[in-house]
Amino acid sequence: MLITRETDYALRILRAVSHGEQLTAGDICRRELLPQQFVYKILKKLERAGLVQITRGAGGGCRLAADLKKVSLYDLTEVMDAEKLISACMQPGFQCAWQQKCSAPCTVHRQLSRIQGILDAELRAVSLHQMLFQAD
Repeated sequence: MLITRETDYALRILRAVSHGEQLTAGDICRRELLPQQFVYKILKKLERAGLVQITRGAGGGCRLAADLKKVSLYDLTEVMDAEKLISACMQPGFQCAWQQKCSAPCTVHRQLSRIQGILDAELRAVSLHQMLFQAD
């Protein structure tokens, strides 16, 4: 699945910290109605990707570290390790039994590849800022 629960939670975490203030994980959980056990794990992924900055200790918390206008929804799915392929046959090195048996190009695979390209382009075209703040 492309937009996993983890990716959805990451979007909500980024929305919470997008106003420039430093928030604790507890603050984020309360604002965005998120379960705390997931928030810590997701914050670490967001920090490794440079999207948030975490300050530990007394008075610590996290704050936004990236310009959400420059980060796409595709980028966020990469950070969250979400599976972006619409079919297993899109995996590199996938052995298609039908294509091996019939010795012909698989039209299903070609169509799925075309759709995958369109989906990837759309995900790259939408910034996280658009996703979070523009009601189209």
